[in-house]
Amino acid sequence: MAVDWGLRAWGGIASAVALMAQWIFLLRWAEHAPPLVVVTSAGIAIFGAAFLLSWAAEAAQIDIPPSLSFAFLAFIAVLPEYAVDLYFAWQAGSDPTYTQYATANMTGANRILIGAGWPLVVLAFWWKSGSGYVALSETHTTELRFLVAATLYSFVIPFKGTLNIFDSLILLAIFAAYLAAAARSGVVEPELGGPAETIGGLPTVRRRWLTTVLFAACGVTILAAAEPFAESLLEVGRVANIDEFILVQWVAPLASESPEFIVATLFALKLKPGDGFSTLLSSKVNQWTLLIGALPLAFVAAVGGIEPMILDHRQAQEIMLTAAQSWFAVTVLCDLRFGIREALVLLVLFSIQLA
Repeated sequence: MAVDWGLRAWGGIASAVALMAQWIFLLRWAEHAPPLVVVTSAGIAIFGAAFLLSWAAEAAQIDIPPSLSFAFLAFIAVLPEYAVDLYFAWQAGSDPTYTQYATANMTGANRILIGAGWPLVVLAFWWKSGSGYVALSETHTTELRFLVAATLYSFVIPFKGTLNIFDSLILLAIFAAYLAAAARSGVVEPELGGPAETIGGLPTVRRRWLTTVLFAACGVTILAAAEPFAESLLEVGRVANIDEFILVQWVAPLASESPEFIVATLFALKLKPGDGFSTLLSSKVNQWTLLIGALPLAFVAAVGGIEPMILDHRQAQEIMLTAAQSWFAVTVLCDLRFGIREALVLLVLFSIQLA
């Protein structure tokens, strides 16, 4: 049975590699392929890379502190999101219309994470165990404290109407403080499962070499797919007469966020919903600090001067709505309990926004 499970785990890893490989194969002809083919192929590659990154990062928990490992896992899991969003911010340096796409992708990713990801963990745990709530541990207060700080500051951005270097300094400082707080906990042996368990069970040297190779291969694939995926998605919107802002806001994050949702849901189905929530909470802190803070830096690097990203009325509204959702979510979690009623409220509110 253990052998069969090991073979299935390696089969999962091989399948994820195949999802990335098909994009590398198509890349030679990507310029001449239809936009829908390119966006589908690149999205599938990002999807496969996100799974491999999650498994490798889970296995890496063996060597780093637990709170820091969840922060690391969350950062790796949202790396595809960073690649696409930073591409939009970079392009905005030469074409200001891309600013709206950077904002759309960032707000969509954040709202999907809380509006769909958090309820999914609770509903999966309720379906498996019959329990109507998830109890978080005191260790989760680390993420919550810094999420509160980032959310409070995010309310300032819509009123300014810009994203600038000062915003980057504040948000990156919050992220750095979060990492420092997460690193203070001690190292414990993590409970792994599936492909992550298979990778983690390798001898130390082989495990570290394999995780390094996986990180490198996934990083190359994501970087190679980010630009064609983003541009082809915009082209699909133009051809199909669909609002490009909406496509970027809701379709683009699905490729990068869905593997993370699946990992968190699997934790809940294994009756470890706290671990699932740790991953999603850390991802939210990452996206609400590092991701937003990195956008003005990419823009400034592209422009070649210290200039702000100008937000129009729609973009300011989207950031305000995302900040309000974030504030509601942390208020719900202030007692370190997340029940099925709160999950349904978040899901319904998110569904109304989406509709």
